[in-house]
Amino acid sequence: MSGAAGVRPLGVRALDAMSAEDALALFLECGGAPRWAAGMAARRPFRSRAKARAAADELWRTLGPDDFRAAFARHPRIGESTSAETQSATGRDWSAAEQSGAATASAQIHAEFAKANTAYEARFGHIYIVSATGRSADELLAMARARMAHDPAREIEVAGRELREIMLVRLEKVLSQPRGKVV
Repeated sequence: MSGAAGVRPLGVRALDAMSAEDALALFLECGGAPRWAAGMAARRPFRSRAKARAAADELWRTLGPDDFRAAFARHPRIGESTSAETQSATGRDWSAAEQSGAATASAQIHAEFAKANTAYEARFGHIYIVSATGRSADELLAMARARMAHDPAREIEVAGRELREIMLVRLEKVLSQPRGKVV
């Protein structure tokens, strides 16, 4: 499924026609939260992009801190390319594209990310997660430093919102209709 933008567009029909196992695996790559992915796979067929997006949001609103922590393992640290759990080629492609602003940063910025990631994990007990799409390395680093001021309860809420943004970007890639086809 990997392609130039991280995934070949499937469209809703193809997503609805996938096996439950394949859909679950794809949804895990989109959001990382097992409960959300299972709910999305079970709600198919969606029959429209709007219904798929509505289901995604509705299910996401039911998640809490434990779900977010489970999802973190499917995402690499900012400035790194591997996650705690093995990602599919699609997940690796998505992460690389999303972190392209950090990937081209200087060695000094990469060293600062390593320090920021270590400090963040020591403070909060989980990786620094941020929707990196369209953000520069400097912006991502500044955000990490600013979020260090949060208390743990506030930060897990912020991290959950960032995960939601990642999920929405990835889900839209999946839902995009293939060229020349009506979905």
